[in-house]
Amino acid sequence: MAETDFRNKIAIVGVGYTPQGKIPGRTAVGFHCEAIRNAIRDAGIEKEDIDALLLYRHFDAIGGDAETTAFTVSEQLGIDPSVVSQEKYCTRSWLYHSVGMLASGLCKYVVISYGDNARSGRRSFVKELSGNKATDELAAYGDLSTMAKYAMLSRRAMEKYGTGPDVWKEIAIAQRAWAELNPRAAMKNKPLDDQGYYDSSYIVEPLRLLDATPNSDGGRAIVLTTAERAKEMGQKAVLIRGFGSANKTASPFRLDVYDENSAAAVASRKAYAMAGVTSKDIDACELYDCFTYTVEATLRDYGFFKPGESKEFLTRKRLGPGGEFPVNTSGGMLSEGYFMGLTPVSEAVMQLRGECGERQLGVYPNTKKPELIMCSDNGAVFQSNLALILERGES
Repeated sequence: MAETDFRNKIAIVGVGYTPQGKIPGRTAVGFHCEAIRNAIRDAGIEKEDIDALLLYRHFDAIGGDAETTAFTVSEQLGIDPSVVSQEKYCTRSWLYHSVGMLASGLCKYVVISYGDNARSGRRSFVKELSGNKATDELAAYGDLSTMAKYAMLSRRAMEKYGTGPDVWKEIAIAQRAWAELNPRAAMKNKPLDDQGYYDSSYIVEPLRLLDATPNSDGGRAIVLTTAERAKEMGQKAVLIRGFGSANKTASPFRLDVYDENSAAAVASRKAYAMAGVTSKDIDACELYDCFTYTVEATLRDYGFFKPGESKEFLTRKRLGPGGEFPVNTSGGMLSEGYFMGLTPVSEAVMQLRGECGERQLGVYPNTKKPELIMCSDNGAVFQSNLALILERGES
């Protein structure tokens, strides 16, 4: 099949939220189940209609919690899907799996779910903290965490392309401004200015605390089906106009800061080709923002600006409320909530359905009603990327 054969053939018909932020006393399984229940309700289907349940990511249990598996979540929901799955590693293949099952007719409804008690359980992504020995030989060089790997690439970008904290603060401040308009956002009522950014401590230079997304308790889920079935349902669907996935299997310290064949660049080219559009046709972006520099790198690799142009392009005026190019309108993972790739995708769906209240594009002053929103899902350290272009469906 040609790439374009999948254009607008798959739809997202439901989104499920839970309370989020710091919610002590809850389990990861409980958050999964609540998010799925709410997504099913939003889609207008029954739980028995779910053919496939894909848990977005496996994490080790924390805070005395029991192990979270797709079997456990299915059991608690009282369902028996034909397919249950859960990826342990940080690849981004959930959409390809979903499209294959839906386009082939093997499944009618696929649910993607994320749930974690990461904040109250104090989840750490520094592997050395869970044992008494280094996880690999890179620890001898201070490479103790995912953040350290991103920091090294961020530092390299500073030296090569002149980016740095003066650029990253613009991203952090713009997204915090969007969070001020989002009643769900963990950082609502916590305004951020230049001084506040610079006052935040370094975690791994050159990245500060406010360059990194905080952990969240909570869950998020989406329901996918075919566009044809969505139309029959009469739901307010959002169509996947184009998508692409790519992986760069080199270790992070071997990656180039700018590579025209990076995972993000290749994934976005596939998405643009399938959708029949270019970056100039995109109205807004909802991006995976584990770090501020991730936003910069993704926008660059997706073709929105060229290497060396970040200072001119990445300004709070352009990216923030009322700006000409809105980015991460929920506040993103940096300021709304950390639900990995489901944070940007769910916000894009809500924006295209016109359900974002005060921050709704086309309602907020000086913004336009979006028709095409681009989303990213970034895995590992720029090694896996999923690009999606979502389009407003028929109401």
